[in-house]
Parts: sequence; C-alpha cells; structure tokens
Amino acid sequence: MRAPGSVLDMWRLHVAVLVIAVVAQLIDVQEIPIGPAAILLLPLLYAFLLSVLINPHVVGAASKFIRKREVKAASPMIVIAIMPFIAKFGTTIGPSFEELIEAGPALLLQEVGNLATVAFAFPLAIWVFKLRREAIGATFSVAREPNLAIIVDRYGLKSPEGTGVMVVYVVGTLFGTLIFSVMASLSASLGIFTPEALAMACGVGSGSMLAACSGSLSGMWPGMEDTVVALAGASNLLTYATGLYVSLFVALPAVEWLYKKARPDEKPVARKEN
Repeated sequence: MRAPGSVLDMWRLHVAVLVIAVVAQLIDVQEIPIGPAAILLLPLLYAFLLSVLINPHVVGAASKFIRKREVKAASPMIVIAIMPFIAKFGTTIGPSFEELIEAGPALLLQEVGNLATVAFAFPLAIWVFKLRREAIGATFSVAREPNLAIIVDRYGLKSPEGTGVMVVYVVGTLFGTLIFSVMASLSASLGIFTPEALAMACGVGSGSMLAACSGSLSGMWPGMEDTVVALAGASNLLTYATGLYVSLFVALPAVEWLYKKARPDEKPVARKEN
C-alpha cells in the first residue's frame, strides 16, 4: 500500500511535469518582432503558462487531474529544480573571474538600483491604489525570500506589512518569469544596453527570474552565453549577499519614513515581539 504523499502516489504530478517539459521543448524558441525590437519567447515561458492552466487554484476543471495535494507537493520542488541551475553558476563564474573583476564597482553597486522599487512603487501604492501599511511590505523590495524573511521577523506574516509583501511575492512567483523574459529580450533588441549591463540586471535574487532573463539574453547573443550567465549569476549571488542589508538598513527605514510623511495622522503600529 502506498503512503499518502509518496513518490508513487504523486504519479499525476510526474506525468504532468514530463508532458509540459516535452511540449515546451517541442514549441522551441519563438521570436516576435515589434518594430525595431523583438520579444524572445523561451520554453520556460510555455512551461510556466501550461503549469498555470493545470493549476486547480487557477482553473477549477484542472482539479480532476491535478489535485490540491499535488500542488502542495510541487511547491517545495521549485527550490530543488533550480539547484542544478544555481550550481552551474559556480562552474561558470570561476573561469570568468577576470571579467567579473573588470566589471568592478558596477557589479557591487548594482544593488542600489533595487531601491528604485521604493521610488516608483511607493507613490503608486499610496496615492493610486490607496494602500495603507500594506504599501510598506509591498514596495520596500522586489519581495523575494530574504525580503519576505525581513518583514516576517519585524512585523509578522499576518500583519498588513506581511500581507503586502506576500501579495508581491506571489505575483512575482506567478508572473515574474514571464515579465523578466520579455523585458530582457525587448531591452536587448533595442541596442541601447550592452550585454554585460543587461546580464547584471538579471540578478534580483530570484533563481527562476534569473533563468528566464539570462536565457533570453543568451538567445539574443549566442556567442556570449558564458559571459551572460557568469555576470548574471555573480549579480544574483551579490544580491543575496548585499541585498538583505540594503533592504534592512536602507530601503525599509526609508519606506517607513515616507509612510509617516504620507499618512501623518495614522498611529504607529507596534512591531512584532521576538
């Protein structure tokens, strides 16, 4: 008798993953020209869209084949699936170490660019979408795992700030791969930025977004795959290393200060007790 949740009991999940992977690879890379630019659609995007269509939380009829327990079992597998891709960074970054050194301060200071989430998103959250304290969690970062941990530790997951960061985290998980892939190929086709600059922009602290972004860039510049992956991987690692501190000591205090200015009549909320 199979135990619930065992590998054999999840045969529906394995079949779905195999079929999606085969179909996505058969469709192959497609290029959509848009004026002087172009959007490069990768198999990863097709896999994402097909996965959404068989998610019972999105399409109710899909529950006849993929049940909620398959969805629950699949969630932790994302990290495992990305591990080989992350491991590849180490094998690529080493031989390209001299190129990383030549990138110099640009690679180290790229984390400052993530503060743009505060500059652009906070005014929209406050004055357009009329958010309250949810705006703090939603706009202080790109809301990946380290940023989520900061909000949970400081305010708690059930707080308004926790709700804000979780909404952005879920939206980023669902649509971040698609958006990053399209933006990367579109930006590359414009000819404004160098491959190195766009590769460094791929590292926002998300493995799936990094894979989509660097994959699109590698498709646009076939002879620079190693350089693109090396710079994107190093940028992503530095984002994990420095991004936590920038978010904790710069971005979050800045958003809290801006919120007090935007909502001066609101009483301060006590932080979560450790």
